Amino acid sequence: MASDQRGRAIVLMGVSGAGKSTIGKMLAKVLSCTFLDADDFHPQSNKEKMTRGVPLSEEDRIPWLEVLRDTLRESLINGKIAVLGCSSLQKRYREILRCADPNYKLGSYDSALKFVLLDAAAEVIAARLEKRAAEGNHFMSATLLQSQINLLQIDDSEGIFKVDATLSLEEIE
Repeated sequence: MASDQRGRAIVLMGVSGAGKSTIGKMLAKVLSCTFLDADDFHPQSNKEKMTRGVPLSEEDRIPWLEVLRDTLRESLINGKIAVLGCSSLQKRYREILRCADPNYKLGSYDSALKFVLLDAAAEVIAARLEKRAAEGNHFMSATLLQSQINLLQIDDSEGIFKVDATLSLEEIE
């Protein structure tokens, strides 16, 4: 651990529909800290693409991740705890976020940010996305689920904690 780093961040990661926002809000309440929903940081152009079922390109994702990194860095430097709900599907995206820790050494995975993968079967996630779309509660098209699953890359050396996203909120808490 970076012992001289005062702040901490928990990044709830996974595909859209895994429960990042729901669980993140609950966790932030328990920890009495700020919840940041990465979706709130997307520019309108990204949201429009995802609504149309168009996957984001690297050119779309990287500036968005850099804004998230900078927001987390401010929180960490100020000694605060933050919970971020962010897909963080690729190792390189998580590395961008880990750099919010001013003491982070690239590739070490020793950071003030801890990643928690909310994991569930594709069928469970698809049903959640369809329900959410029918209710008009999210901009992302359910047709993008498979592209997100294909992007998900987990390396055991990163020390990502995995949680069964089909558990009840009480069980996860």
